[in-house]
Parts: sequence; structure tokens; C-alpha cells
Amino acid sequence: MAVRSAWKGYLKLSLVTCAVELFNATTYTEKVSFKIINKETGNTVKRQYIDAGTGKPVEDEDEAKGYEIGDDEYLLLDEDEIKAVEVESNHTLNLDGFVQKSEIDSVYLDTPYYLAPADEVSEEAFAVIREALARKKMAGLTRIVLYRRERPVVIEPRGEGMQLTTLRFDKLVRKDDEIFGEIADVKVDDEMIDIATHIIERKKMKFDPSKFEDKYEAALLELIKAKKAGKKPPVAKPAPRPSNVVNLFDALKKSLSAEDGETPTRQGRGSKRKPAARSRTARSREPAGKSRQRKSA
Repeated sequence: MAVRSAWKGYLKLSLVTCAVELFNATTYTEKVSFKIINKETGNTVKRQYIDAGTGKPVEDEDEAKGYEIGDDEYLLLDEDEIKAVEVESNHTLNLDGFVQKSEIDSVYLDTPYYLAPADEVSEEAFAVIREALARKKMAGLTRIVLYRRERPVVIEPRGEGMQLTTLRFDKLVRKDDEIFGEIADVKVDDEMIDIATHIIERKKMKFDPSKFEDKYEAALLELIKAKKAGKKPPVAKPAPRPSNVVNLFDALKKSLSAEDGETPTRQGRGSKRKPAARSRTARSREPAGKSRQRKSA
């Protein structure tokens, strides 16, 4: 089945223009989905708008969009009036600036789409823009009206086509200080970092999304399969819940042992010391000046 486009319009670089189509890069068709059923009749349930004042259902032809302008006061807008709102990004992706993709903080990246030429006539101009971006290793910034919202987007080469990724507006992104500002500046033991990096090195792998498994969906399908066959649903074993580590150093050593490795040591010292003892000896080795400065601080 042919993939339906999510948007059709034009891609523009200065005076170079080509017709393009936008396609969803992701799909949810394989996901388990449920419908709401009336238990008494076995029929599916239909959603319906109810008038908040009268409690009666509202027919489709009586529905209108309203913008709140006061307390329980709304300005009504017809569908045709909304459709008539016209800006360039309704129909044209005008590349008006270029950046390196790596400059964009990943928290601003939202939804990926594929961008392709809409017809044979547009293929050459499309290829010129794509190859120019690839040669300069740059990505283009522009805007698009998608699902009745204008969104900033970034466009970059991808194989024979391009990838368009919608971006979040700055005002919609929380500053990380709001969350991280209260985290204490912890002095971490170098030896513990050595062990942790050793574990990371042992578990290093190549990124392969085909290996991802939706275990929750698999469990749902098992439940559905059992009920369909008239069997009792499988009894799921509760997944163990982790807790805070009491002795971080010991936990790191055990983790390393689980990877069949040897505990790294530093300056020829063994790994049997307790973190607290290590911290005291580390402080005793500091110059007297530094020790006094710390106490006065």
C-alpha cells in the first residue's frame, strides 16, 4: 500500500524551487490498540460532544470552534475562516538560514519526517539542494504549517531524499537549571569512575534499532492470546524494583565481576578498601595549606 503524504508544497532555496511531499518517518500501525466496548451489549462505544449547559448531544453541523475571550465568553470561528488563514509556510519551505545539525540541542528536536520530490520535474532541483547541503555539511532552517500549527523545522540530506525534523519553540523547552539547579556538586572518587568506565567499555556495542524489543507489548499479546484460547491469563512475575545503593564502591566491584573482568586498581592499590577509608587517606595526603583552606571554608 502506498504511503500517504502528510503535506504537499514547495521547497525553495533563493530562486530555486521544487515541488515536494512530506511523509511520516515513523508508524504506529503495528502497535496493540484497544477500542472501548459496552460490556452489556458488546458493541463499540461512539464518542459524542455533549452541551455542557443542557447535557444534550451536539450534532456535527452545530459544532464550531471557539476562542475564549472572557469568562464563559467565546468568539466563534467557522472552519472556512480558519482555512483561509494564509502564510508562506502553509505551502512553501523557504530555506532562509543554515546551521550544522550538531549545533541544535537535541532537546529541541521533535518529530522526524521524510521529504521527497513530488514529481519527475522536481527531481533535479531537489537533488541540487540536497547535494549542496551535503557538500557543505549543513542543514537548512525554515518553517512549516502542519496540522494547523506553524513549526520551525530543520532539513538535512538523507540518502536520495532529505529528512525534515520539526523543532520545539524555545518557550516550550524548560531550561535545564530548573531541574538540575538543585543537584549538589559531588566530589566523585576517581577509582570508582575507573571501574564504571571499565563496565561501560565491556558493554560497548553498535547501535542497532532492530534489536529493540517491546516487552510490554509482547506481554499484552500473550494475555490476548490466552484469553482468545479460553485459557487463564499468564501470571506475570513482578519485575524486581531497584533501590538506592548503600555501598557504591562494592556495587561497582560486583558489577564489574558480573562482566567477568578484574577490578581495576590505581597506583598499585587493591580494591578492598572501603570508600570512607579512602576518602580519609586522600584528605591526609593533601598539603597542609589546602586542608586549612577547606576547614576555613
